[in-house]
Amino acid sequence: MLYITTGDDVQLFYKDWGSGAPVVFTHSWSLSSAMWQYQMIPLAEQGLRCVAYDRRGHGRSDQPWDGYDFDTLADDLAAVLERLDLRGVTLVGHSTGTPEIVRYLARQGSERIAKIVLVSSALPLMLKTPDNPDGFEAAELEQMHALWPIDFPRWVREVSEPFFGVGLPGNEISRDLLEWSVADTHSVSVRAMMSLAHPVTETDHRDDLRRIDVPALVIHGEADAFNPVGLCGRQTAALIPDSRLKVYDNGPHGLHLTHREQLTGDLLEFIKQ
Repeated sequence: MLYITTGDDVQLFYKDWGSGAPVVFTHSWSLSSAMWQYQMIPLAEQGLRCVAYDRRGHGRSDQPWDGYDFDTLADDLAAVLERLDLRGVTLVGHSTGTPEIVRYLARQGSERIAKIVLVSSALPLMLKTPDNPDGFEAAELEQMHALWPIDFPRWVREVSEPFFGVGLPGNEISRDLLEWSVADTHSVSVRAMMSLAHPVTETDHRDDLRRIDVPALVIHGEADAFNPVGLCGRQTAALIPDSRLKVYDNGPHGLHLTHREQLTGDLLEFIKQ
């Protein structure tokens, strides 16, 4: 078992597969780093060093009471990169993992980073405000949050099929793979989920996105019901100076499984350019 200790003594579990140019993965809100293994294996087989770690409160990492703000989470990412002394890194994040990457660049700069990939991004701002009229209403978000401290597994089960776009044309995910992903959420602290909810939806990352100085690939599903492409993917790409946007037809939020071959191919092409 491999662990890295953060500045506030939290143990982060990580996996380090393959050798070559480093690719570091940050994962989704209610999942662990296990979500990325269907990309990590083929990329490692193609000569890349693939590193993924469990965010604090998730998977096999420690579950502290505090530290679920983006400044702390960005510093956790910095601890991983520094401990492993990784340079020329491509950072790949999914959903909640995307603002972790953006905040890392804002706090630490791009000295260690070559490129970034933002998949199903939770950027730039999810909450409806006067200058973000297409965002989610605060009351709508709070209604969803209310079930978590009572029955988080029930909520996960209810959203699992929309998460993977079950029934959308071209989406292929077995019932077994969907159940495996649902089971992964059982390793996550409900405290972490509740504490992350407000930073994820209320943090405005627009200024940080404008200052990104490395190439970025933004990948988003056209049918993402959780982070709509118009609110998130297109705005994210528009704000980053050097970015490309790829929108997957009928793509849901969970592209890492429903479109795993297409996503892996796009990652490999972008990393090796």
